[in-house]
Amino acid sequence: MNFEPKILGFLCNWCSYAGADLAGVSRIQYPPNIRVIRVMCSGRVDPEFIIQGFQTGIDGIIIMGCHPGDCHYLEGNYEAEMKFNMIQRFLKFINFDNRVRLEWVSASEGNRFAEVVTEFTRKIKDLGPSPISEESPDSMIRDKLNAILLAIGSYRMRALVGRERMITEFENVYGEKVSLEKFDDILDKAVRDEYLRHRILISLSNDPKSVKDLAIELKTDSSVILENILVLKSRSQIIMEKIVGISPIYANIMEG
Repeated sequence: MNFEPKILGFLCNWCSYAGADLAGVSRIQYPPNIRVIRVMCSGRVDPEFIIQGFQTGIDGIIIMGCHPGDCHYLEGNYEAEMKFNMIQRFLKFINFDNRVRLEWVSASEGNRFAEVVTEFTRKIKDLGPSPISEESPDSMIRDKLNAILLAIGSYRMRALVGRERMITEFENVYGEKVSLEKFDDILDKAVRDEYLRHRILISLSNDPKSVKDLAIELKTDSSVILENILVLKSRSQIIMEKIVGISPIYANIMEG
């Protein structure tokens, strides 16, 4: 089968979109697989857009913005980079992290635009079709994408990403400043926690389960499941529906 990938591109209006336009008027050749969405700034690309794109069966997604220091809105591309770093961590859970890319392309770089699109298209061809785009989409990947979509929209993740520069570049009221390495550790833990918690919520939306049932289904240690069950219960997102034998059975409160 001659696979032609479906690639979605989010292009900054002021630089990358102009670079794409320059490539067009200069008749520079590049694969026609990319479908472009023009945004006013790469920082405007919400991580949820990426997941929603993959949910529709897109094989690869590329975000292009102004070079650092050249943003029309001063710091929009820095925000894009912070969001991209977060979404990459989530996509590693389903081996989709190599299906998304962030690149800087200026208005005068028509050749670079064509080179980036050509190289990315070749890479996606090598990876093959998305498991979601096939006639019989992988239901496990679909459920994991749903969990990622919910997790990245949580207050905890948005607050962390939105305050990264404030946390790492400025001292707090106690004169403390968090190093980039420490922040990465905090972000990694938050990603793992929120991903697992939303997988639990999705599982409990299907039917009530015990900690043991969840541990088997999600292939995670029971103690880790219980720890996160207690957090979800404290957030009033789940309830203990009943007890069977000596095992509490939990349900998603939205389904109860």
